[in-house]
Amino acid sequence: MEPDPSPSKTSLLKRLAGPSSTKAGLSKDQTEINRIIADVSKGSKFYENEKGKDEELSKRISKILKQRDEALRGVDIRVVERQVDQIIEELEAQRDLSQIIVHFDMDAFYASVELLHNLSLVGKPFAVGGGVLCTASYEARKYGVRSGMAEFVGKKLCPDLIVVKLNFERYNEMSKRCMEIFRRYDPNMCPAGCDEGYLNITRYCKDNLIDSETCVREMRTAVHNETKLTVSAGIAPNKISSDKNKPNGQFQFSFDRESIIEFMHDLPVRKVPGVGRVHERMLEAIGIRTCGDIYAHRGTLSLMDELFGLRFLLRTHLGIASNVVQPTQRQDRKSIGAERTFRSLSDKNTILSKLDDVATELANDMAKGGWMGKTVTLKYKLDTYQVFTRAKSFSHWISQKDDLFATGKELLLPELPLTIRLIGLRVTKLKDLHASEPTGGIKRFFTASSSSPRKKTKREVEVDTELPTETPGVDSDEYMPNYYEMDEETDLPGLEDDDSMQERGKIPLAEHSKSRPPKPPSSKKAISPSIPHYKDPIYSEGHEDSGAQGVATRLDPMASSSTSIEHHDCPICGKHMATDNQGLNAHIDFCLSKGAILAAQAAASSPGRRRASTAPTTKRK
Repeated sequence: MEPDPSPSKTSLLKRLAGPSSTKAGLSKDQTEINRIIADVSKGSKFYENEKGKDEELSKRISKILKQRDEALRGVDIRVVERQVDQIIEELEAQRDLSQIIVHFDMDAFYASVELLHNLSLVGKPFAVGGGVLCTASYEARKYGVRSGMAEFVGKKLCPDLIVVKLNFERYNEMSKRCMEIFRRYDPNMCPAGCDEGYLNITRYCKDNLIDSETCVREMRTAVHNETKLTVSAGIAPNKISSDKNKPNGQFQFSFDRESIIEFMHDLPVRKVPGVGRVHERMLEAIGIRTCGDIYAHRGTLSLMDELFGLRFLLRTHLGIASNVVQPTQRQDRKSIGAERTFRSLSDKNTILSKLDDVATELANDMAKGGWMGKTVTLKYKLDTYQVFTRAKSFSHWISQKDDLFATGKELLLPELPLTIRLIGLRVTKLKDLHASEPTGGIKRFFTASSSSPRKKTKREVEVDTELPTETPGVDSDEYMPNYYEMDEETDLPGLEDDDSMQERGKIPLAEHSKSRPPKPPSSKKAISPSIPHYKDPIYSEGHEDSGAQGVATRLDPMASSSTSIEHHDCPICGKHMATDNQGLNAHIDFCLSKGAILAAQAAASSPGRRRASTAPTTKRK
């Protein structure tokens, strides 16, 4: 019997429980805990918002089931399954058991750091945060208290709960100390946040004639001896993470195909990195609750590949994942940002004060990291838990606090009055001040070169209003196609900056429009909780040539049409532009003006250039 796709009390209770309901150390039976959370939340704006999103997702799942039925009509599913079995054989040929990959995760990191500074908390249920909880001690988790939970809900579950204020300076310092220890075992280790990451210890084990379990035990002991913190770890031939022996434990997979598949068989799909609450419900709708269920439904998944990502799920079922571990490269970074969550505010001056704090932090991070940018995005969350973004692009680089604050203020003031509980700023179109200057421009026309100018590129921007789209530019073998609710993530300030949601591909790109979107509904008025986030107006980057004052453009994910945008590199000055052929030609005419050529000739005839030009040349035969 197919699962009921209609909205149900069970799905709403699960949604209200939050994204951290699979955290290690929680009570095994979540039914009573979920009921208490629902009872305490009922009637609140949070409850109404989650109820609306649950109803909207249920409608979407109903459409998915209809599409599945249509796809299966008249199809010999056995033929489809045999085709999928061939893909499985291809994936099996890619299985690599030669590397030793470790996924480490500090145990209740924020809470553990606080224990070092306040021994009176030992053995007591406490949480770290304020308004919203960032983490909870294992004593508190037994009552169902967890990260992302409202403080009043946590105290309802655990009346004796102690709440400790955040201290990011402590967490940053301790994170650096821990990462330095991990780098002893793999200099190229890859952090996945302030308290977890991946290492490849293959070389270390070989050089030190030590087995993997002993190596990881030694590493965990070093962390504890030097920081008094505990860490858990999973050891596997790839990035299969495991919290099986948390806290303060380790687990090693057997390095053979059968053992890995056996482990994955009963693993809930929600435990798989990249599968969120929305994906979980979509998979449950077609009968997939564990990784073992994937094989039984492989035919259906093949027919609905664009929606579910067949290869990603097959790799998940087989326990085949990437075993490449390397630190994030600076050139891969797309954005840098900061945000703050707080109790609901409506006073204009208080909100601007919070914005000023965010701008100060962001400016400091950009100065420390060596970044400048051309697009500033303001993000705010209403007290109704709806999220909105506004953006403005410039033709010049900005990074100073005054510029960031002024831009954020300019974008925010037209939206007031509002009652908000989160505000943030993010800068994109980054320039790396630590990178060497690229060579190019008109000067290259006066020097010999074996390479030709870069070809112009064309980027297609498409929208599918019925089904989620795949993440642009991302290998579908490694990720599940995205359907994303913008405020699905816990709205907590983080120690690390992630790429913006648009650039991670979690919001489908859509047609650009120069019209300004309507003002978001005032949180003081009645708002229909069933409006999903993807109907909210979202701004995207404007053209770089928009002038010094900048321009804000609209991104409407519900647009039904598609458009292609021509992106060109000027062959003279090397500037990247979004324009048509007429605009490109006009720009080239400007670059080829007499003044530009004279300037380039003067540069080409400099002493250093003349010496280079007198070098002997080889005649072609």
